[in-house]
Amino acid sequence: MIIGATNDVVAAEGSNSEQAKAKLDDDLNKFLTLLVTQLQNQDPLDPMDATEFTSQLVQFASVEQQIYQNTNLEKMLNLQETSQIASMVDFIGNKVEFLGQKLPLENQEAEFSYVVPIGAKKVSVNIANSSGINVFFADGETTQGKHTINWDGTDKNGQQLPDGYYTVLVSAKDASDKLMDVEHLVTGKVSGAGVDDGVGKLFIGNGLTINQQDILSVRKPDAALADDS
Repeated sequence: MIIGATNDVVAAEGSNSEQAKAKLDDDLNKFLTLLVTQLQNQDPLDPMDATEFTSQLVQFASVEQQIYQNTNLEKMLNLQETSQIASMVDFIGNKVEFLGQKLPLENQEAEFSYVVPIGAKKVSVNIANSSGINVFFADGETTQGKHTINWDGTDKNGQQLPDGYYTVLVSAKDASDKLMDVEHLVTGKVSGAGVDDGVGKLFIGNGLTINQQDILSVRKPDAALADDS
């Protein structure tokens, strides 16, 4: 009897219903071939007990039902993902604000914000390139609350830097020269949308991906950006 085969199918159904169904069909054919052979060669005076192979057939039927249920669930999830993507189409072309420090520079424009805690006496703003080299620095606002910076992509020497992704770090110190927590927020233009493992994703520029649930605000790009696109 092929008892172990049904367990293998159950384990496989969670990953791919079609593969699980194919394996179940193969195992069932093997089981029926073995069963027919046993019936043909049984002792007429001592016939086989039907209890065991009946139990096996019940197991196959149960697994088949689970696979069909899983197939329907996969179809429902696919429809849900399609609907989810459709709902995110309106984000494309708009600017979104989200928590993070990876800063996209596009068309010599980048925008980020930082939230200063109460009691800050010194705030410094630093931007580094993909190699970790600091390319820009400036003193920041020390008043409590949110402050926004629009960076034109020029470095500390006034040279224009290429579009790409940079890292912003805003540090704040109190009167005792101790570091304080600063919240970083980045704004970027959405270039696409998708779903990965049921989670809505938005593509910022040409390489940054964020979760839809991490979006803090959405707004239309200004007229200048709209003309450039």
